[in-house]
Amino acid sequence: MTAATASVGFGDFNARFRVYLPQPPHWWPGATPNAVAEQQLSTIQPLTAGDIHAIYLHCGNGWRKIFNVYAKLIATLPSAVFNQRDPEHSWQQYRDSQLLQADSDTALCFSAPLLPAPTGCLQLIAGRTHAKHLLAQGMPADFYWLNHEFAVDPAQQLLVTPFFDYRQLNNEKIQQTALLLALLQQRADVATLALVLAEQRLDAAAHRL
Repeated sequence: MTAATASVGFGDFNARFRVYLPQPPHWWPGATPNAVAEQQLSTIQPLTAGDIHAIYLHCGNGWRKIFNVYAKLIATLPSAVFNQRDPEHSWQQYRDSQLLQADSDTALCFSAPLLPAPTGCLQLIAGRTHAKHLLAQGMPADFYWLNHEFAVDPAQQLLVTPFFDYRQLNNEKIQQTALLLALLQQRADVATLALVLAEQRLDAAAHRL
């Protein structure tokens, strides 16, 4: 079994940018009605145009928020970190035309992260609770908590963020996530990551005064 085949979810089979959630939606185009969702996914399968819209129509506003936050994050990343998005497209256009589709270089996974990480692969666990659950199941990660919401394993280029929700991962924290991912790609150490995150939070607080 190769590293790629060990993952299950939606998106590009060979994606170098992967987000990990606890479980899939209860429905998606092509899913068998009334079957257990987790048992229907055995690999990474690409979505097609219109699938994201159909999923959140069937599965609720929470899934719309997940896809929107994912698209916003990709749109915020510098091209040196992620260059598979047309810069002329808004995040909404990107979401509807590329996100989690074949050759998009993105995946939304419902399995454990690929560890050791493939070369050049950035991985993000959405939610502190999910990260702790994965650790309890034996995930071989060594996290350093930068604050109560963000954690990193620099050696694995693995980041823990707040869950993909407008309140938990708001626009300010999306900016912080993009910066941390850029620094992880540059192999920044934990001290640098913690300092930069603290400075970002202070700057954001000052702007709110």
